[in-house]
Amino acid sequence: MIRIASRESQLAMWQANYIADRIREKYSDTEVSVLSFKTQGDIILDQPLAEIGGKGLFIKELEHALLNDDADLAVHSMKDVPMDLPEPFEICAISERENPSDAFVSNKYASLDELPQNAVVGTSSLRRQSLIKYKRPDLIIESLRGNLQTRLNKLDSGIYDAIILASAGLIRLNLENRIKSSLDVNQYTPSVGQGALGIEILKNKSELKEFLDFLNDEQTQIQVEAERKISKTLAGSCTVPMGAHASIKDNLLTIQAFVSSPDGIKMIRATDSGPCSEHLSLANNVARSLIDQGAKNILGIGHG
Repeated sequence: MIRIASRESQLAMWQANYIADRIREKYSDTEVSVLSFKTQGDIILDQPLAEIGGKGLFIKELEHALLNDDADLAVHSMKDVPMDLPEPFEICAISERENPSDAFVSNKYASLDELPQNAVVGTSSLRRQSLIKYKRPDLIIESLRGNLQTRLNKLDSGIYDAIILASAGLIRLNLENRIKSSLDVNQYTPSVGQGALGIEILKNKSELKEFLDFLNDEQTQIQVEAERKISKTLAGSCTVPMGAHASIKDNLLTIQAFVSSPDGIKMIRATDSGPCSEHLSLANNVARSLIDQGAKNILGIGHG
């Protein structure tokens, strides 16, 4: 019997059930159940995540379930996993990545560039806010929290002219038709780990780790590890306006990252490429380049 811990949201449950189905396919004689938990990140919706403890609020209750032996593993969006996991836990597998881009969603306009002056855009992500402000300082950014369906409902009620969401979540829930345009990852650098699912277990469960090893996608693991290395080098688990994106083509890894002030006025970028086997040193090069350009000073502005 394998028990999977998940957040209650429709998307989180889709992700957990996706992993459950993969396990059932691989081990047909194994019973798998998905258990849902309400997390603080889902409960507190009237404040920006940066002010209430960051994305780690989405996984604490799931980790308690692992510690209390109420569940064997937890499934997370890797973008919600803090850079430093508490000692008893580890990410034992990262499954194949879905589209990592951000999606422009609107009922009136086809793209971010088409928005009129002073249009209202919904997002509570410091990263998205700074990238939008950098390109379109005339736009008004309003807070947008809640699960995917809640956010879409708020758009449909007319509160916003457009909202920005992760493409992966919309694709997974068969809502790809809501995507008016995908934001170019070279200009609108995604969140670290966006589109990838991580499997968290207790470190001492070596047999379970071996059991779940088939879920790991090596290319996605390399990409996500590189992105997380940059984030950890720059800011640890602190919530700051930054993003990183790693891509692989013909075994060549290209990593790009940015750091910005929340208002998008100060923005620096760095990139490097090389063999996949050197992903951590390449990531370190990118992080050092950002630091050399003044990233630490900028991060002081948006420090959470």
